[in-house]
Amino acid sequence: MRTGVDVEVREVGLRDGLQSVSTFFPSAEKIAWIRAEAACGMPEIEVCSFVPPKLIPQFTDAVEIVAAALEIPNLSVSALTPNLKGALRAFETGVHKLNYVTSVSESHNQSNVRRSTDESVEDFRRIVEARDQHAQAANTRLGVGLSTAWGCSIEGAVDPDATMRLAGRFAEAGADELAICDTVGYANPTEVKALLSRVVKEYGDGVDIAAHFHDTRGLGLANVYASLEAEVFRYDATLGGLGGCPYAPNATGNIVMDDLIFLLEGAGLRTGVDLDKLIAVREIISRNLPNEALHGMYALAGAPKGFQSTSQVA
Repeated sequence: MRTGVDVEVREVGLRDGLQSVSTFFPSAEKIAWIRAEAACGMPEIEVCSFVPPKLIPQFTDAVEIVAAALEIPNLSVSALTPNLKGALRAFETGVHKLNYVTSVSESHNQSNVRRSTDESVEDFRRIVEARDQHAQAANTRLGVGLSTAWGCSIEGAVDPDATMRLAGRFAEAGADELAICDTVGYANPTEVKALLSRVVKEYGDGVDIAAHFHDTRGLGLANVYASLEAEVFRYDATLGGLGGCPYAPNATGNIVMDDLIFLLEGAGLRTGVDLDKLIAVREIISRNLPNEALHGMYALAGAPKGFQSTSQVA
């Protein structure tokens, strides 16, 4: 945790948001988005995914985007990879952090990355070995996102014990961070607090614990508050709530970064992100994706009278 903040937030819109958008977001505009959000005090941005361009053309410019982001002072630049091949490409760029994804649900993992969870764990072990042997990647941190941790649109409810077991396997394999993800918006606050309390107690001393929520059924921010009570202080979100999971029909996408900052700052928790400056960055998304709906109640209603954020960026 950085000095002077209580909660760490990570913008994942450039990856999780754009991966489901068919319109190509121009590279120069992606860079403008990253620079503008970093200027608001955003500490970490997941800028792309290292996947085959033929599968997701949105990330054909991944190397260019990482290079530009790495020039921004005080910004932690992260990217996603689904496999070792993507990780090796990412290591060559010098990215600060690489996020790997595996679903707790076997069916979802087969649909998303086309292999079993056992195979995903073994591939992650190879990524750790490759990182440790790669001179340029020696300081690259490795995060693991455990998707469908509370439920799956293919299998339904997911056993919390299954999530705990998989978390343990990745912690043992060398993960620096575990992000517990409600990928399809099945979780409720009671379930969130119960599971994350277990994760923090079991693994919190060895790895960073983060949470990733979708607002599919309107409980995203309520789940954030429940996870705060479980002593989780790292969160993913997307500006304007951009994005969603292709296996969650009618999903509205990720929790809204601007509303998340309002919640946290309103609770007296310092994020280091200037909310008013952040709202202005939404315009970059709007002008490049005019047909994509952006969400967020703070952007619509504005600040309540007398509201003061604890985080202001000069």
